[in-house]
Amino acid sequence: MTTLPPPGVNKAPENSLESKVYAIVEKYSNYIPIMNDRYRLGYTLFKYMIGEGDPPDISVKGAKLSLEGISAKDLAQKINADLEELKKAEN
Repeated sequence: MTTLPPPGVNKAPENSLESKVYAIVEKYSNYIPIMNDRYRLGYTLFKYMIGEGDPPDISVKGAKLSLEGISAKDLAQKINADLEELKKAEN
């Protein structure tokens, strides 16, 4: 039995909203040590930024993250502040 290689993935441009949101989440990698948790949170926050998802306080709780050294509430506040700055910069 053989296994097929994984599908190719095209990275988003560096100046896209998606890349900026994922960069915000990556900034807190010391609090969110598991990469898949960061990807999941980045996706839910990107959906929020385009008007299809929940705000950071709900997204952080709903993503069931393994956090180290910070509470979910504090992380949500930090991320929300970064997203608000990003919104201002995008307008």
